[in-house]
Amino acid sequence: MESAEIRRRWLRFFEERGHTVVPSASLIADDPTLLLVPAGMVPFKPYFLGEVKPPFDRATSVQKCVRTPDIEEVGKTTRHGTFFQMCGNFSFGDYFKEGAIKLAWELLTSSVEGGGYGLEPEKLWITVYKDDDEAEAIWRDVIGVPSTRIQRLGMKENYWSMGVPGPCGPCSEINYDRGPEFGVEGGPAVNDERYVEIWNLVFMQYERGEGSGKEDFPILGELPSKNIDTGLGLERLAMILQGVRNMYEIDTSRMVIDKATELTGVAYGAAPESDVSLRVVSDHLRTSVMLIGDGVTPGNEGRGYVLRRIMRRAIRNMRLLGADKPVVGELLDTVVKAMSPQYPELAEDRKRIETVALGEEAAFLKTLKTGTNILDTAVSDTKASGGSVLPGDKAFLLHDTWGFPIDLTLEMAAEQGLSVDEDGFRRLMKEQRERAKADAKAKKQGHADLSAYREVADASGATEFIGYGDTSGESRVVGLLVDGLPSPAAHEGDEVEVVLDRTPFYAEGGGQQADTGRIRLDNGAVVQVRDVQQPVPGVSVHKGVVQVGEVTVGAQVFAEIDVTRRRAIARAHSATHLTHQALRDALGPTAAQAGSENAPGRFRFDFGSPSAVPTAVLTDVEQRINEVLARELDVTAEVMSMSEAKKQGAIAEFGEKYGERVRVVTIGDFSKELCGGTHVHNTSQLGLVKLLGESSIGSGVRRVEALVGVDAYNFLAREATVVAQLTELVKGRSEELPERVAGMLSRLREAEKEIEKFRAEKVLQAAAGLAEGAKDVRGVALATGQVPDGTSADDLRKLVLDVRGRLQGRPAVVALFTVAGGRPLTVVATSEGARDRGIKAGELVRTAAKTLGGGGGGKDDVAQGGGQNPAAIEDAVAAVERLVSEKA
Repeated sequence: MESAEIRRRWLRFFEERGHTVVPSASLIADDPTLLLVPAGMVPFKPYFLGEVKPPFDRATSVQKCVRTPDIEEVGKTTRHGTFFQMCGNFSFGDYFKEGAIKLAWELLTSSVEGGGYGLEPEKLWITVYKDDDEAEAIWRDVIGVPSTRIQRLGMKENYWSMGVPGPCGPCSEINYDRGPEFGVEGGPAVNDERYVEIWNLVFMQYERGEGSGKEDFPILGELPSKNIDTGLGLERLAMILQGVRNMYEIDTSRMVIDKATELTGVAYGAAPESDVSLRVVSDHLRTSVMLIGDGVTPGNEGRGYVLRRIMRRAIRNMRLLGADKPVVGELLDTVVKAMSPQYPELAEDRKRIETVALGEEAAFLKTLKTGTNILDTAVSDTKASGGSVLPGDKAFLLHDTWGFPIDLTLEMAAEQGLSVDEDGFRRLMKEQRERAKADAKAKKQGHADLSAYREVADASGATEFIGYGDTSGESRVVGLLVDGLPSPAAHEGDEVEVVLDRTPFYAEGGGQQADTGRIRLDNGAVVQVRDVQQPVPGVSVHKGVVQVGEVTVGAQVFAEIDVTRRRAIARAHSATHLTHQALRDALGPTAAQAGSENAPGRFRFDFGSPSAVPTAVLTDVEQRINEVLARELDVTAEVMSMSEAKKQGAIAEFGEKYGERVRVVTIGDFSKELCGGTHVHNTSQLGLVKLLGESSIGSGVRRVEALVGVDAYNFLAREATVVAQLTELVKGRSEELPERVAGMLSRLREAEKEIEKFRAEKVLQAAAGLAEGAKDVRGVALATGQVPDGTSADDLRKLVLDVRGRLQGRPAVVALFTVAGGRPLTVVATSEGARDRGIKAGELVRTAAKTLGGGGGGKDDVAQGGGQNPAAIEDAVAAVERLVSEKA
């Protein structure tokens, strides 16, 4: 059965059984906590969390998913893949365990002619959560699965939650026995290669609290509405239905493997190493096409980096298989052909997908060429010195600077008879990751592959920065990129990256934000510059949009920055230096800079400190800074050798790389730092510095945020206005405000406690009247009613138990209702005598909650539920009374 047919059958089966078919969401997750959609339930997450009311009770989908944590295992196992499709059916307060289990069994075991998948029932094994007696009973007694094929597993294997407080519940997994050729017998608890999980049924019935891991969290109680979330891996089912050994050999993946063998001449099955490469190519190209189709473009961070990494792994593996020319175009054609029966939009958008993919391939092949030349030189140097091991720093340089994969370095060095110092390489990689984590500011990179900028640097040299003395100047366009790709020209409306031979624009660095402004051409064209970066050392890239006319490489231009913005940033940068020195004076040298950002009129400064800075100390630091401003100290900059800078006591700025010649910024006799940024000429130009406060941003690192100049003045003016208004309200002096406000808050809290106590007493006072008004329903005392709106669930429960206590000595049922937050709530309690007659609180609550448009549950003696429709409370009371009458 083809993958497209598996998908069609899934959706048709559940649609015929009352499920709304929901199209697959984009792989770009609409969730700030996720880069990409990793699971089929992600689009339904707001419904399960109760953030949004679902527009349907039942739904089904086949969701595109991407996961990359186990990317190194792709091709080596039968189950690891970066792109997969998750078939799911969902119930929101509708059917629960028995319904989900029956649907799953019917679809899997029904004949192909009857619309099912035709799996042999005797080959299906079931796992349930170790304490889920209900699920096991359904599988055994309702479905008829023998107890010998039902296994119980723990929380790690058979319990689900989102990893955060919220809904959770036990799982039941359906596994397929592939036979003795895949391993020993004993079920999925013994061998998950032979017994492959194909479908996971999640029973969301509880609420979890705070905790870590898959097992370390408390269960807070039952959910008012029970939900179903299931997931069947389409590729895994295809592997079984198509009779292949792993999911790389199913129809949509095998087509790509066959094309790769055609392009390289390496047969699939010829050798384990080449088979792994072929599987990587197949998996990664499918993923790349699906990501590009959903709007992801290759980049150096976030989703773009995920795409770039998997594309380059695929291209590299094709090179390892012997491909010596571009191959992505032909492989892409095959992927589109394989996947478009399920996703027709791929064929419609093929041209755009091809443009992005071919551009990335071209950029990487240039990287490979450059890296190969550098590697050859490193190999020759190693051999010339009599060594047999390529140093780790050489391998790291190839990887870090030129994007050369370490496994390719290993292979090519081995071909030359050398090994590689992998330990040294990995140590440098670890140090780099640690530096990256310590840097609170994400480094921005250009849209294009770095080789494009290096080509500009090689052709025209570094960009000359004239911005220390000039805010405008004549220049020439020496490089131009449109949408990340080199171009000879750009036109009105194009997003561009312009490289000039000289520029007054400061490129973001050292914590200082970039300048903005305009680049004007003699032909009247104008580029609005929004950002300036240095993706490779020495090359300033001006990012913006062509507002008017045409920009061409070689054109003469006039570049001018936004002077008002530059001055505001310069004030912030100089204030940062003053803050750094004042903190070191107050706290000692451990208050070293750990990051900063200098923006117009404001700055933030990160520094080392084992604990919070007391308010009194921060006040003293602020006063010291403003006293320096009043001294009108000159701010000067001088270029000198590093050794001379150290002799003068200059301190280094965080995140900067220094050569032998450095720039030292001195503020009178107060501060001296290595810095490449722009500053004021005199401290009097800052006007005023206001520290807003400090906070923790990590272990041993604190952050100060502050305002400078007019921004600081405006803040203090607003504060003064607020203080004046408050003193008028409290009829006192400004210095009395803290004491008076504290007194008012204390009295308010006491009043709230009294009100809460009075309200609780009023609710409980109703217990006597409710008990006296209980009806006799065939020998059972039934007390029902609606208490005042706004009663909390906890108070409602107390009231119900109080009334039940007053009805002791006879069979009794108490069912009370309220409306809280616009939604109806109900609590039901039964006495022992009522329970002896078969009247259970949980059953009554489910009946009432269903009438209210919701769900609920609990124990036989006390249960709780809720719904969506407050107007249905009278009907819910009647439904409870009918059920009590039937049971009594």
